[in-house]
Amino acid sequence: MKSHIPRKRFGQHFLADVAIIDAIVREIAPKPGDAMVEIGPGLAALTQPLVERLGRLTVIELDRDLAERLRGHGQLDVVESDVLKVDFAELANRLAAPPDKLLRVVGNLPYNISTPILFHLLGFAGLVADQHFMLQKEVIDRMVAQPATSDYGRLSVMLQWRYAMENVLFVPPESFDPPPRVDSAVVRMVPLAEPPRVDAELLGEVVQVAFSQRRKLLRHSLGKWLEQKNFGGAFDVQRRAEEVPVAEYVALAQQFPK
Repeated sequence: MKSHIPRKRFGQHFLADVAIIDAIVREIAPKPGDAMVEIGPGLAALTQPLVERLGRLTVIELDRDLAERLRGHGQLDVVESDVLKVDFAELANRLAAPPDKLLRVVGNLPYNISTPILFHLLGFAGLVADQHFMLQKEVIDRMVAQPATSDYGRLSVMLQWRYAMENVLFVPPESFDPPPRVDSAVVRMVPLAEPPRVDAELLGEVVQVAFSQRRKLLRHSLGKWLEQKNFGGAFDVQRRAEEVPVAEYVALAQQFPK
């Protein structure tokens, strides 16, 4: 079978370091019968050790040539699609029997669309047991960032209200073929069992407005937005967006009528 040439438009960087692959599999800790979905299996470097432990694995692959290769594997169920168009609720219904069994989602996410994928999955967090993703290290730094740091931003807030997250493994560029120009890492994301009840769309709007002028005090951005909404509650806008903890953004969004 001819070798596959990585496609720049799909952001393809294939994992090739056996020691790193083993370390990632240890962090994921797959068990036989887990309802696992892998995003972007590529040349199956991670797929093969996973399916050996699972028995069966569902993979989502956009690249037609790679999807065709993967269909030749007897233990894989291949979804040939853009992951942003995949209905994970439908996948959960199909894979996660009995009904209380949750999906486990893994993958080496394409760097060019990693943030949209994370936001897409956010809508299905209630169906997921955990997620393990390899991403650009700087993206993970933003995901797990604490308030009052330069990495803390919209991504931090929108993911931390719904997940407990940790950076579990550093992955250097030479672990890939071709090597990317950035460092990578693996993040573990576990949906909170009892997340605060909040309108996610409204929270997203609050956070987006807040960080739209992150160098200025919030009175210039969120303050004006709250005035337009005739907000009558209390919220300190004499701070910068990065100084406000996740819980305060959530509490603000909760004050709006349903």
